Amino acid sequence: MLTPEEFQRYNRQMLMPEFGLAGQEKLKQSKVLVIGCGGLGSPILLYLTAAGVGTIGVVENDKIDISNLQRQILYSSSAVGHEKISESINRLSALNPLVKFNQYPTQLSASNALEIIKDYDIVIDGTDNFPTRYLVNDACVILDKPFVYGAIHRFEGQVAVFNHKNSATYRDLFPTPPPPEQAPNCAEAGVLGVLPGIIGSMQALEAIKVITNVGEPLSGKLLVLDTLSMQSRIIKIPKMPETSKITQLINYEAFCGLKSANDITFERLNSLGDYQLIDVREKHEYEARNIGGELMPLSEFEKHLPKISRDKTVVVHCQSGIRSQKAIKILQEQYGYDNLLNLTGGMNKILNDNPSFLQNITAEKRIN
Repeated sequence: MLTPEEFQRYNRQMLMPEFGLAGQEKLKQSKVLVIGCGGLGSPILLYLTAAGVGTIGVVENDKIDISNLQRQILYSSSAVGHEKISESINRLSALNPLVKFNQYPTQLSASNALEIIKDYDIVIDGTDNFPTRYLVNDACVILDKPFVYGAIHRFEGQVAVFNHKNSATYRDLFPTPPPPEQAPNCAEAGVLGVLPGIIGSMQALEAIKVITNVGEPLSGKLLVLDTLSMQSRIIKIPKMPETSKITQLINYEAFCGLKSANDITFERLNSLGDYQLIDVREKHEYEARNIGGELMPLSEFEKHLPKISRDKTVVVHCQSGIRSQKAIKILQEQYGYDNLLNLTGGMNKILNDNPSFLQNITAEKRIN
């Protein structure tokens, strides 16, 4: 039952005969879980909140960095350094105080996913990494929840609805994850800020269609949008029974090849004693913020080979850990290095765990 205020607030969408009062009441009764409130999560959350979804859960444990503001439209410059989840819910509550918000200031993991997801009708993934996508998919399969997927890469975006009315799942589209070096996120590959706004809005629309039973959701279909040409295509995803037999959650970082015995945390660097620190990001990234490593961009990596030590431990890092893994693979497989460590999570993890690094820093280089 809608209140007089709700009738006024949602009047424009209720005027549509396909949607009407019944659609609005379904939205009010629904519970939607959004994983991540970054580039995709921002438009997803804004439009679901404005539309009148009754209960919205938000999973996020990151802080706001100035580089987020180009595409994460939930936040203002004054919020840099603050927790994303508290800032986002403050903004969303101001937009629509009639919506109930549940906060989960944590990283979704195999240990908490089932407990968090079980109380929601539909899950929307707004993250940009393969481990979380497989985790969300498998948890939704186990709990029989629809999962709205979105992905972006530079100028291209994808949207799909998985596990809806016995449709295909994410594992039907991607039975196995790509190698880490072939799966860059926004911090590694870059993205035009408008793109996550487009794709996130599509994800919100697909969720509303599923909830209200209006229109034809992208169930068992993948929409691919090339924003450079504004051409799109829809690809049917066949259901493969062998990929849907999920009974338990696993270690998804290991499954996606993102964890290895050669990882080291930023906090453990000092325990190494004498080591060489190499930064394989690009020059503009290094100049914006660095931890004192020697700059050897991956794009021109091999010309720096004579400077890479074989006599002491070499720690390689980048923005998120993907380019550094690729650099290590090159050094190990092509040049026989056996003294390499990868800095876990790269600059992204350092910034998240150490807010003081939000300022431009210069650390003492660990290079002789």
